[in-house]
Amino acid sequence: VQLVESGGGMVHAGGSLRLSCAASGFTFSSYHMSWFRQAPGKGPEGISGITTDGRSTYYADSVKGRFTISRDNAKNTLFLQMNSLKPEDTALYYCARATVFWSVSYDYRGQGTQVFVSS
Repeated sequence: VQLVESGGGMVHAGGSLRLSCAASGFTFSSYHMSWFRQAPGKGPEGISGITTDGRSTYYADSVKGRFTISRDNAKNTLFLQMNSLKPEDTALYYCARATVFWSVSYDYRGQGTQVFVSS
């Protein structure tokens, strides 16, 4: 199993970024997927999840209305569209293969991509 995130970077507050997570080594379409983030000096936070078919999604209150999770099962890729970014969104973002939807439980995760939002 391999999960590789990309798309992070530095943006000004109010800006947007689109994160991608390329999955390989397993049948992507058979697994719920999640996004987590970990800000400096804080514990990990589960921010979004999506079911295998993409019909159900979950968002933490901290990102609801600003972030959108999606997936392309044909391309084995998970996405996170992040709009109206705030400085408090600065964190390492990583995707994970969920064991249950919705929960913070997962069995594999990627290394992450760094997002920095300046004020």
